[in-house]
Formats: sequence, structure tokens, C-alpha cells
Amino acid sequence: MSAGHAGVVAEVEAALGRAAGLAPESAAFAELLTDLRAHAGAGKLVRPRLVELGWRAAADGPVPPAARAAVDRLGAAFELLHTALLVHDDVIDRDALRRGEPTVHESTRRRLAARGVPEHEAAHAGVAVALIAGDVLLTEALRLAMTCTDDPRRAASVAGVVLDSATASAAGELEDVLLGLSRHTGEEPEPERILAMQRLKTADYTVCAPLRAGALLAGADPDVAAGLGEAGADLGVAYQVVDDVLGVFGAPEETGKSADGDLREGKATVLTAHGRRDPAVRALLDAGPATPEELDAARRALEAAGAREHALEVAARLSERARERIAALPLGEAARTEFADACHAVLTRRS
Repeated sequence: MSAGHAGVVAEVEAALGRAAGLAPESAAFAELLTDLRAHAGAGKLVRPRLVELGWRAAADGPVPPAARAAVDRLGAAFELLHTALLVHDDVIDRDALRRGEPTVHESTRRRLAARGVPEHEAAHAGVAVALIAGDVLLTEALRLAMTCTDDPRRAASVAGVVLDSATASAAGELEDVLLGLSRHTGEEPEPERILAMQRLKTADYTVCAPLRAGALLAGADPDVAAGLGEAGADLGVAYQVVDDVLGVFGAPEETGKSADGDLREGKATVLTAHGRRDPAVRALLDAGPATPEELDAARRALEAAGAREHALEVAARLSERARERIAALPLGEAARTEFADACHAVLTRRS
């Protein structure tokens, strides 16, 4: 881990420790925030890395020591935002596994059930705790964003990007929930609507906003920062399309999550939208595959219909458009190369 990434983790831990200190009389709150340390800052730190890339792209050089704390703090804001959204998303998707470990609501349910709490009460409490946890993480993320720099003008513009990305993600989550019910309504969502949902729900806060905010923190022209964000949005949607492929065909030991959840919940993705053009595939998906045999049959049908290949082609086109956007911006060669490497990493990822 580089010094910069260590700084991000330190900022995350400090933020959670600070939050715990606001309620010293609550042992349960302290325990929850201790548990959250296993989730926040435990991933690949993609968003903090992109904040730093946005800075370096705008400044055409490395982050100087004088700016390191601000970049780390902004990166930590995005990491806490990401963790908050994951905690809530796990409840919405009814996922019990995240990064190879029980989700917040599932670990709470298990702990309470082991103490003799009735199963339905333990499950409900698990959801309640996860909602509380996500709200705390979201609040701390926004606090870090608003205080990442002493420059009030830059702090306002950077915090605005983070706030907007949180709202956009909520809108995307709403779209995702409703699109997932389309199998019951007879609606066949257009791929364009699915891609728009993925931009709102994931791409904006995952790639677009970190790049744009990092560039603004470095003092970039707002139009250049916005252009960098647009390229990031395309790359972010490509990332999500690949993620949806891994959510069905990936190996759980590599992805850290179940390969059954998306099919079981009827999640609307570019992958399933293409597969549903085949009536036989549509019938399998609409039946709500639940058993291992049914889930495997659905996977085989999607593969045979060319859904996986099609989804990866969509991701490749989005990645290429992202590269074209970057080529049109007044950026240094190092930034262009790093962005191209990021595009390649998205298309070849396995986890």
C-alpha cells in the first residue's frame, strides 16, 4: 500500500472513530462502527485512486506533499460513500455475502439469533442496523468532502460533486429496484434505460465524480473537470456491465459475492435484457430460478443466447468512447496512458 492509500485508510478510521465518540454512552454504536471498519477501506480503494488520478490529470504531475492530506480526505469521503451505498444495497438485494464476508444485516442477524432472538425479529433488526450504518457512513462521507480543503471555493465545488453523486445513486437505485420487477409486469426494459440506470446508480459516484472532484480539488477548469467526468461515466458504466457479467458467470471465490443473487432477484441488466429476446430464456428468468439446478440452467441459456458476449461488447464500446473523450481533453500523456490502462483493467477484470 502506498503512503497515499495508507492516508485514505487512516482518514476512514479517524472518521469512524470520531463518529463513535459522539455517543460514548452507546456500546452498541461503538460496536457497530468497529464492525464497519472491516467494510470501509477493505476493498480495492478504486474511488480514492480515481480521485488521485483526477488530481494528477489536472495538475499534470504527482500530488505534492502539501496537498496529500486533502486528496486523502476526499478519497476517504468517496470510500465511505461507497461503503454506505453497499450496506444499503445489500439490504435491497437481500445479499448475505460481501467481499467474502457476511453483510452488515446478515452478521447482525446471526449474532442476535445466536443470543436467542427469534429469527424474524433478528432479521428485522439486521435490516434496521444496516440502514442506520449506511446513514452514518453517508453522513461522515459528506462531512469529509466538505472539509477536505481549507480553500472555501474549492471545498464548495468538490462537496457539490460528492453530494450530487449521492443523490444520483439514489435515483439509480430506485430505477434498479423497479426494473427488477419488470418480469412481473410484462415490461421489457430497453437496454438504454438499463445503461442509464447504471450510470446513475454506480458509474457516477464510482468513476465520474471521483475523477471530476479530484480535478476540481487540483484547481482544474470546470469544463475540463466535467469532460474528465464524462469519460469516467462511460468507463463506470462499462465497469458495471462487466460486473453484471461477473455477477452471473464469475467465481464467488474471486468476486467475493454470490453468483446466484442477480438471477434469483431478477435483476435487470444488459446481460439479461439481451438474453430475454429469446422466449425460452425469458421463460427461465421469469420463473424465478432458485434451486442450483434452475440457476445453472438459466446461466447456460444466457450463454447459449450470446448474452455474455453481447454484454462484453457493450462494455468494450463504452470503454472505447471513454478513451476518445480523454483524447479530446488537454491532458498530459501520463494521464492518457493511465486512463487507457484503467479501461483495459475494466474489460479484463475477474473480481
